[in-house]
Amino acid sequence: MIKTIDAALFQRMVIHAHAAIHAQKQPINDLNVFPVPDGDTGTNMSLSIGAAAAEMRKKHYDAVGAAAQGTASALLRGARGNSGVILSLLFRGFAKAIKEKETMDGRDLAIALDFGVAAAYKAVMKPAEGTILTVSRLAAARAAGCARESDSIEAVLEAAIQEGQAALDNTINQNPVLKKAGVVDAGGKGFLVILQGMLDEIRGLPMPDLGQTDAAPSGKADFEAMAAGDITFAFDTVFIVRKAKEDVDLEPFREYLNSIGDSLVIGEDDEAFKVHVHTNIPGSALNEAQKYGTLELAKIENMRTQADDLAAGKHVQSTDDLEAVEAELESMERGGPAAPEKKFGFVAVCAGSGLEEVFRDLGVDGLVGGGQTMNPSTEDILNEIERTPAQIVYVLPNNKNIIMAAEQCVRLCEDKKVVVLPTKTVPQGICAMLAVDPQAGEEENTAAMTEAFGRVRTSEITYAARDSDFGGFAIKQGDYLALEEHQLFGTDRDLASMLDRLAHSDSHQRAEFISIFYGEDVTEEQARQAEEIFAAACPGAEVTLLPGGQPVYYYMISAE
Repeated sequence: MIKTIDAALFQRMVIHAHAAIHAQKQPINDLNVFPVPDGDTGTNMSLSIGAAAAEMRKKHYDAVGAAAQGTASALLRGARGNSGVILSLLFRGFAKAIKEKETMDGRDLAIALDFGVAAAYKAVMKPAEGTILTVSRLAAARAAGCARESDSIEAVLEAAIQEGQAALDNTINQNPVLKKAGVVDAGGKGFLVILQGMLDEIRGLPMPDLGQTDAAPSGKADFEAMAAGDITFAFDTVFIVRKAKEDVDLEPFREYLNSIGDSLVIGEDDEAFKVHVHTNIPGSALNEAQKYGTLELAKIENMRTQADDLAAGKHVQSTDDLEAVEAELESMERGGPAAPEKKFGFVAVCAGSGLEEVFRDLGVDGLVGGGQTMNPSTEDILNEIERTPAQIVYVLPNNKNIIMAAEQCVRLCEDKKVVVLPTKTVPQGICAMLAVDPQAGEEENTAAMTEAFGRVRTSEITYAARDSDFGGFAIKQGDYLALEEHQLFGTDRDLASMLDRLAHSDSHQRAEFISIFYGEDVTEEQARQAEEIFAAACPGAEVTLLPGGQPVYYYMISAE
């Protein structure tokens, strides 16, 4: 058996580990259910260690300790998602243990694995059993036991993997969420794939081709058994902060974040720290972070919406990808913020070509794609603000789950004044734009726009993604759902019947103006029938029909 490794072999082990998890990332994605089935653990871990593998390909190290330090540093900057951050912490502790070593044997490996586990547990405020932490802890404990009998690095690593696999198999019994979905922990699985890749390199086994991806899952989470209502903290919040000073104490910040959320992980190096937390108030987390340094990047996503989409079998767009945002920003040839050419500018969030055209016609400068099915990040909104050539930029989030992300731009934008109007629906945003007076002052416009969107009541018709009992309604998959001001109004198997019931609601019966925006899955003929239903039911209102082109929602209806 191989007893020791040098820096060159360690570098190849990291590269092999990346290839191994890249090949299995989709089966690992299919396992992921905690705390929400966001399905990207395999991708996040693959991309995270991929950053380290790229570093190992670029540089030559003379000592294994230096190679491990380079791996840990690259992993921290490349860490994506909760699983990626924890992986970076495991390697950071690992690197600290062997930083002075030129070569590494089995005993060194056992100590390094133990240091890695300690670093990961220290960073996670509430370590949960049945996770990557459990798997790594038990694997490290077995490695320590083996090292007392043999100093062969191959033997110790093999023992760690065997014990880790037993721990992984037991995660389904330790975590109620995993048990409900019938799978083992995705992060723990990914960690073992990485260790196995490293062992395979020691043994001289061929490396998987980076073009190879194993699409056959060994197990898949039952997403229909999961529910958005099971999610206590809705917003998956990830951000990087450049430290104000090298020795900044993050313990008070850890305690604060723990008080407003869960799934907290903080990874750091001497210059910056990266935070992953699930919370209902991401804006507060970002504001508190700025006491410790300068906020560089932030991504916020709505996990409840993501859970619903996955339960419906739809593709979910993950926003938990800071490095992709960095690359996007670097590739944009903006030449800095647009110089002010006028007093007022406007940025709106919406999805659908028809809605975009309406906002353009009303004078909106920048449009950010997103809405119920995709919440844009603070950075996405900030980019549009900076491209808007105005002194004062109004932001219309048009969705209650985007307001807090938009509000972060107030602090982040240094060259313009940002005013966020808390519009919760697209019709509210449109009505706010109708109230703009280019000749008025900021206070007058803010008051007028706020008063205008406050008069709007919004109804929406979509479909049920799965069977559910909600609000006294027995909902079946495929039912039409009508919402009024985000509250469930009713369900029906017949769309015309649903439209008629909605048209006879109090808000529409009292309305003077009704605007019907029809979605991308509705034909013009079907939309005309909806218009006729409302015109007949609401004779005192002026009914207007417009193509919205919005996804998922068949109709978006405003009443004033």
